Amino acid sequence: MFRPTLLALALATGAAQAAPLAAPPATPARAVVDDYFGTKISDPYRWMEDMKSADFRDWLKAQAVYADGVLATIPGRAALKQRLTELADASISVSGVEQAADRLFYLKTEPGRNGRRLYVRDAQGERLLLDPDTLGSAEAHVAIDWYSPSPDGRLVAVGVSAGGSEDSEMRLLDLKTGQWLPERIDGAGLNHQNGWLPDGSGFFYNRLPPADANGVRERYNKSAAWLHKLGTPVSADQPLFGYGVNPALPFDIADIFYIKTAPGSHHALVEVLHGDAVEHSYYIAPLKALAGAKTPWQRIVGPADKVADAWLHGDTLYLKSNLNAPRGQLLALDLKKPTLARAKVVLPHGAAVLREAAIAQDALYVRASEGGVDKLLRLPFKGKLSEVALPIKGSLRELVTAEDRKGVLVRLEGWVESPRMFALDAKTGQLSDTGLLPPSKVDFSAYEAKRIMVKSHDGVEVPMSLLAAKGIKLDGSHPTIVSGYGAYGIVQEARFTPNRLAWLEKDGVMAICHVRGGGEFGEEWHRAGYIQTKANTAKDLVACADYLVQQGYTSPARLAGTGGSAGGITIGGAITARPELFAAAQSAVGVSDMLRMEFTPNGPPNIAEFGTVTKEADFRAMLSNSPYHRIKDGVAYPAVIVTTGANDPRVDAWMPGKLAARLQVASSSGKPVILRVDYDGGHGMGSTKAQQVAESADVWSFFLWRMGVPAFQPQP
Repeated sequence: MFRPTLLALALATGAAQAAPLAAPPATPARAVVDDYFGTKISDPYRWMEDMKSADFRDWLKAQAVYADGVLATIPGRAALKQRLTELADASISVSGVEQAADRLFYLKTEPGRNGRRLYVRDAQGERLLLDPDTLGSAEAHVAIDWYSPSPDGRLVAVGVSAGGSEDSEMRLLDLKTGQWLPERIDGAGLNHQNGWLPDGSGFFYNRLPPADANGVRERYNKSAAWLHKLGTPVSADQPLFGYGVNPALPFDIADIFYIKTAPGSHHALVEVLHGDAVEHSYYIAPLKALAGAKTPWQRIVGPADKVADAWLHGDTLYLKSNLNAPRGQLLALDLKKPTLARAKVVLPHGAAVLREAAIAQDALYVRASEGGVDKLLRLPFKGKLSEVALPIKGSLRELVTAEDRKGVLVRLEGWVESPRMFALDAKTGQLSDTGLLPPSKVDFSAYEAKRIMVKSHDGVEVPMSLLAAKGIKLDGSHPTIVSGYGAYGIVQEARFTPNRLAWLEKDGVMAICHVRGGGEFGEEWHRAGYIQTKANTAKDLVACADYLVQQGYTSPARLAGTGGSAGGITIGGAITARPELFAAAQSAVGVSDMLRMEFTPNGPPNIAEFGTVTKEADFRAMLSNSPYHRIKDGVAYPAVIVTTGANDPRVDAWMPGKLAARLQVASSSGKPVILRVDYDGGHGMGSTKAQQVAESADVWSFFLWRMGVPAFQPQP
């Protein structure tokens, strides 16, 4: 076991000695007391939940100004920001690749450009289709949230929104003329792909309801699936399926609906997402029988069947099922006889976790993960399963197929291996580099990534991915960031992130703890950090942090923890359980008040993941894991930077606000707690390159200051 060196002990006792900080802006306490099953809970900051009130707006602005003032005193911040800017501009990023006819569409971020732009590549070469900067204003930037090309590649539907809001308006671009069609559809923020009719004459899309009499609009709830026919006014569109569409098919307000089609299929397929639940439902109807709300839909899969995804191929539906198969199995169902009991197992449950599939003309291509490494499986419609050899041990970040073409495009990357886009030749089984994504100029050759298994509080081994210099000296001196997420069954997969180099160059270490609640080992791993077992997420992060200290990578004086969004529960739980273990922490757009989450616009969908205060067992678990409620007066908490976006549609800004206010009042350590606010930002989706750089510079400078790194110490 590592024992502290004199250097580490000096850091622990002498870091960050500078002039005392001014106190943060005062926060009024106006207690509201709720009674949950006989347990009375006082909430001093309930007033913040009225985010339109002058009180909250003024308080938030005062906190933002205070945070900016604190960060401005850190001398190394400007140089770090410059280095991060250089790294962000050193690579081309390509994502969201789609094949339509002879055209390849993709979103690209380039050196010198601030955000993603939409491109197309065909026989004439590459050309720019949409630069969202042309749609923005001085008050708010505009981002491309999603796009969906028509089957013939002639049109592309694009969802755009302002200020990181994800409140998409759908517009249609004609590639031949380069002009927008007259159709503009609001309430389109839940889309990711339209279900185009096979002949391209129209498409199915998800739409949220219009504002109510008080001007309040839904952001996630009460949606429906609609059909739009090209050349007709949007006002003529009709809902086919969803909330309030057909009294014979009642749904919860949090259910989300998509209608899909496939070449050669006689059916339309409805996918129903039950909020954020892993289990989906599926309905079918003959395409020729579509008749608005009177369409004769037939349910073929319900939540009890534990189907997490589905892919339509002609009149066969492939289903990813977790029923008695927690790592997933692949079923094939003939829609001419759509009884799930008749489905055939085409890929049985095994050691690998089935992640996703894509359908090409020749085969079903499947992404599976084992031991933190993805593999590509090819399942021909007639033939035997085979595994495709991959040149990089890491993540398959995209599978791109078209049903009129053989083979697949894949994007491969690792923690220290830059992304590349490969094409598989279906005849030879060989991969070739497409040249679409040139290798990054950012050089990680002096660093390596390791996967370590860490024993958690209950003896369960938890994976941790570790990025550090080759031959690192284990003397406890290295500035280290450990992060954790752990929700929705989401896997923290290997990603090549150039800005990490700026931290590693500071003799730093980065660790990603694959806590329970994620999907690294399938649905069992998810359920091991879910509602009643949610405490495991924070305990796993603490175990990873302890390991880093015990093995000599770092010491508590040089350790920071981070968690974002649902990971706010993870980092909040860690610093309230073991405040002495961390020098600093960041809660990024984090869930922190679990008792009030379900009453936010994005709350109902999250009941499936976090639970509800209307059930006593859920309430007890939620209370014990809610960071806001875990904070105790007089405890010496670490320095904390809480970050939020004023336009965040997923975690309302009052929630990070409450966390910061409570820590500012409760902590006895005298260490700073600041609330950084991005007034042109949301949850992070749609943030520009400059916004991402600015936040990283602020957070990492804050960490390095609190870790006692000399170049970041304010002068008395």
